Amino acid sequence: MAAISPMPEGESLGDRLYRRLTDIPTWVLWVVVAVWTIPSLSLFVNSFRNRDAQRNDAFWNVVTELPVVGSGKVTTENYVDVLSANATNSLGDSLVTSLSIAVPATIIPIAFAAFAAYGFAWIDFPGRKWLFIATVSLLAIPLQVALIPLLQLYGPGTPYGGAHLTIPWTDKTLTLLPLNDLAGSPASVWLTHIGFAMPFAIFLLHNYISQLPSELFESARIDGANHFGIFWRLVLPLSIPALASFAIFQFLWTWNDYLIANTMLQGASSAPTTVRIANLAGDFDNTDHLLTAAAFVQAFVPLVVFFSLQRFFVRGLLAGSVKG
Repeated sequence: MAAISPMPEGESLGDRLYRRLTDIPTWVLWVVVAVWTIPSLSLFVNSFRNRDAQRNDAFWNVVTELPVVGSGKVTTENYVDVLSANATNSLGDSLVTSLSIAVPATIIPIAFAAFAAYGFAWIDFPGRKWLFIATVSLLAIPLQVALIPLLQLYGPGTPYGGAHLTIPWTDKTLTLLPLNDLAGSPASVWLTHIGFAMPFAIFLLHNYISQLPSELFESARIDGANHFGIFWRLVLPLSIPALASFAIFQFLWTWNDYLIANTMLQGASSAPTTVRIANLAGDFDNTDHLLTAAAFVQAFVPLVVFFSLQRFFVRGLLAGSVKG
């Protein structure tokens, strides 16, 4: 049995792991990448094949189908059907609906959570520790248990629409949250996403902001800056990696969500892309061959967002995980 080599003096566990990984031959990593890419490659190739070719032949047979001119097996009709404004199975309205959900559900939690994270990290007030623990504990609440209460909250009219409080010994009702008649609208979906994203956003941003050098804040206070000035001029510019990391997480989650959208938008005239694509698989007019093209159209926007912000992703993902 081979003895475990001792760790060199001064070398951390992370340095040792990095050294071990760099010893792996490059060709092994390329093999892993190739195997991992095969499902996506097959999906992409099938998006350019007609229904019969997708059902009867493996995707690698496209090599023999390409030279056959006029066979119709290799075609762009799938993308035309899902992108054309006049097509029955067009995703045009669904893409607009998905954007109207994902954009506010990403921007609003960042704005509120950044303020809250700074307050928890650098403002001393009574009960700060326990309030932060209570906020982070909300991460343990399953989303599914809140769907029915939220539907009642967004429902039409009294007593189910909005949040109301009946004043004891009187016939008067105090409206706490006038959120009635939101069911079936995109607002009900992004409000739900915002509510469930706030604990994670506060937790992630707090871990990052709390690790910023305290000397910066002390210098700013000496120069006469208040909390808002410190937050706006120091914290926000320095927290861009954490903000971008959460933006990627939240946008991908809301853009690819099916459960909340399908629950809140039942009977709505326009549904997001996830619901529309799922309906393509169940239609009786044999539109399942459009699923591959629709999947790549739906995935295009998240890919743009990820590659635009990916340089911040690792730094934000490890926010507050180590000190020093």
